[in-house]
Amino acid sequence: MPKNPLDALPEVFVSTRETSMIVSRGLAQGRLRQIGSRLYTKNLVDTPEQIVRRHLWPLVASYAPGALIADRTAIENAPAADGSIFVVSDRKRDIALPGVTIRPRKGPPPQPEDRPFVAQLHLSSTARAYLDNMAPSRRRNGGISRTLSREEIETRLDDMIRLGGEQAVNRLRDEARRIAPQIDRATEFEALDKLISSLLGTRDEPLVSDQGQARHAGLPFDPNRLALFELLHRELRATAPVTRMARARDTEDRSTLAFYEAYFSNFIEGTEFEVGEAAAIVFGNVIPRDRPSDAHDILGTWRLVSDPLEMARTPRDAASLFELLKHRHAALMDARPEKNPGAFKREANRAGQTVFVDPAHVEGTLTRGLELYHSLETPFARAVYMMFLVSEVHPFTDGNGRIARIMMNAELVSAGEERIIIPTIFRSNYLSGLKALSNVNNPTTLVRSLDFAQRWVAAMPWTDIAATHAVLERCHAFMDPAEADDLGIRLKLPDAV
Repeated sequence: MPKNPLDALPEVFVSTRETSMIVSRGLAQGRLRQIGSRLYTKNLVDTPEQIVRRHLWPLVASYAPGALIADRTAIENAPAADGSIFVVSDRKRDIALPGVTIRPRKGPPPQPEDRPFVAQLHLSSTARAYLDNMAPSRRRNGGISRTLSREEIETRLDDMIRLGGEQAVNRLRDEARRIAPQIDRATEFEALDKLISSLLGTRDEPLVSDQGQARHAGLPFDPNRLALFELLHRELRATAPVTRMARARDTEDRSTLAFYEAYFSNFIEGTEFEVGEAAAIVFGNVIPRDRPSDAHDILGTWRLVSDPLEMARTPRDAASLFELLKHRHAALMDARPEKNPGAFKREANRAGQTVFVDPAHVEGTLTRGLELYHSLETPFARAVYMMFLVSEVHPFTDGNGRIARIMMNAELVSAGEERIIIPTIFRSNYLSGLKALSNVNNPTTLVRSLDFAQRWVAAMPWTDIAATHAVLERCHAFMDPAEADDLGIRLKLPDAV
């Protein structure tokens, strides 16, 4: 038995008759402080709000035993923006605690479908939560409303369809239909049924959310990707404009530049040849007997990037963007019929932990992303943005990285500016920039990496294949990036070698 009964109590607790003497003694000794109605803590350092948030659900259970987490709280799974926690309980009045307010209401008790939660609380089933949130409610005293708005519900249902498919929202509807009579929500079920049908395009009920209207129109989009595009757009708008006009080059110099663009772009994706082998494929049509598809990948890329008319084409609208992407993909993947050349993907794809845009959302996400592209003022900004747009959507089964870089350089070539090439040693810098934006919302690394890559291209003397190869060697362009990192070697500008 502890020497002091106070030691047996938790960090924060609601006082009862049994603990009243201990509380009085603790307050007198300066070992306790009161932070709310009947609420005491042994923590004399942290703020009351921090302490309450740390022990939130057990405290809710202490003040409203057996309550059902309901309404918007059952969907958001957290206190509302104003700290409100909505429950179904026999309690009649709100309970104000530091940073949160428990707001009870009358209603049907927990049903078999509702899930046990912390400390004898219950959590509304998903179907019940949506039915309850379809009931209208008003803001009280300027606070937040008990239920989600129509726009918020539409957005969450669209997310459910995007992540779980139509079957997910249909399961929700079936369960809601079954339990609605049990909790007196027949009217709310009718409204929910109409809303889901409209999102799925089988009814023409008015929709108020951007996501809902887009889905109903047949162009659903990925809002998480759109947030990334907006982030990159802001970064590019804030970046000081840089213009690097392409220097005058003769036919052989332009051919060499296009060759190395195709060579390095394929090397990034694992299509690896020695430079001499790749040159024989491109300029001599020598197709290796054991690697015909790989050879055609390099040849297809080179034919696209070396064609001045093709590289002068940039998208005017969504229809022309789709046409450009499909045309270039068909040319690139011509030797790989299993990759569906010229057709958007039919199955979801991923790279490591990154799951790309669902096939059903490819056209809508590209369309929304293109709206931001048109407001970028410099070719470099549009090039970087277009590359990331295509890379992040990943619209094809394969070849997405190469297509993204072709689209990027078309923006530069069409404006008479230098291309961006990613030599082998710079591969990790490039991919790290993509991951930094995709995974941690940092666009700066990508923009700076591509800026340096363009500066490097502008400084390179692209002459004949052999002479250029020698300079590339001195710049460490062909080095494996992991080996280069181990040795502390970086890509050098030609004037530094």
